[in-house]
Amino acid sequence: MLRIRLSRVGKKNTPIYKVVVAEKSRPVKGKFIESLGVYNPGNKDQSLNAERIKYWISVGAQPSQTVHNLLVRHNIIEATKIPVTRFKASESK
Repeated sequence: MLRIRLSRVGKKNTPIYKVVVAEKSRPVKGKFIESLGVYNPGNKDQSLNAERIKYWISVGAQPSQTVHNLLVRHNIIEATKIPVTRFKASESK
């Protein structure tokens, strides 16, 4: 199954994420099929290729929860945001 997800790059304590299409079973920093853009949460700077993201979704790639919310925020897809929590409900800490 294909996933559109974030892959962390950047220096220590300065995360920058690449939005990539990869197999769900691959490691996060592993091999990916295509890079779709960059997201920098520090200064909220991003450059996303909306055309390619829409193509991959039409082919069947599923965005991760965080990427889904990022795409909704930038009006690339029309949907409601998904509540993202760090832990599952049964793993409350």
